[in-house]
Amino acid sequence: MSAPLLPSSGRIEGGRHILPLRVYYEDTDAAGIVYYANWLRFLERGRTEMLRLLGQEHSALRVEKGVNWVVRRCTIDYLKPARLDDTIEIATGCGQLRGASLDMVQEAHRGSDLLVRADVVVACMSEAGRPVRLPPQIRQSLQAVAGLHSPRSRHIRI
Repeated sequence: MSAPLLPSSGRIEGGRHILPLRVYYEDTDAAGIVYYANWLRFLERGRTEMLRLLGQEHSALRVEKGVNWVVRRCTIDYLKPARLDDTIEIATGCGQLRGASLDMVQEAHRGSDLLVRADVVVACMSEAGRPVRLPPQIRQSLQAVAGLHSPRSRHIRI
């Protein structure tokens, strides 16, 4: 009996997390181009799978520590379209780790083409909706994909 096929959490490469994705029909608009809001879903998958690969799953963090990740700010540039059946990669890099938040830069690539670039600030929040410090184990794990970049998101190049 063969082992069950598990979804990919991507890989860490060159100080950033890489998640390969395929564009499905449901991701596109009537013209067969990725609908702009769906890029936010792709970026979320990149951040989630990076944490999973680092051993820091959202569900465990919520249950064990009462901590949730929230997007505080997102600036996104749509540079080139992706189309139905394209294979893309979401690259996620970390910048400055502050008390309760961190800067991240995410890019979507199709081969050597840069399609989308986003500067994201994510924060840790308690179940009551208050900021809480990044748990030490998360801070330590994120240093695997942080510290290689300058301290502010807008200067990070991944």
